[in-house]
Amino acid sequence: MESSKTKITTLFFIFMLLISSLTPILGCDHCKKHKKKPIIISPPPPIEVPTTSCPIDTIKLGACVDLLGGLVHIGLGNPVVNECCPIIEGLVEIEAAVCLCTTLKLKLLNLNLYVPLALQLLLTCGKTPPPGYTCSL
Repeated sequence: MESSKTKITTLFFIFMLLISSLTPILGCDHCKKHKKKPIIISPPPPIEVPTTSCPIDTIKLGACVDLLGGLVHIGLGNPVVNECCPIIEGLVEIEAAVCLCTTLKLKLLNLNLYVPLALQLLLTCGKTPPPGYTCSL
């Protein structure tokens, strides 16, 4: 009987040892599952909208428009390119168009006559006027 008690006690201790060694493994089920870090979505950078005002001095551009006045019946030439293109070279297309339009208005010139020349000047200087752009009164 004593051998059966010893066997039962031994089995009991083996069983307890087995249970105690499995408890940390079974109890740590959440340890295996790593929580994913939340995805942080940052807002997109603001879109820069070109200004609709002239960022350069219209007096400088006035000399360019004066050259256009002499070309009403002749056409664009080298002096216009040399004088006007350096003034508007740092501008985007819409700014260059607005600057020329503003200068034409300030000089009180006939817009119907000068706007086509101003748009041709933009093309000559490598600027494409925005589609549908009009120099409004």
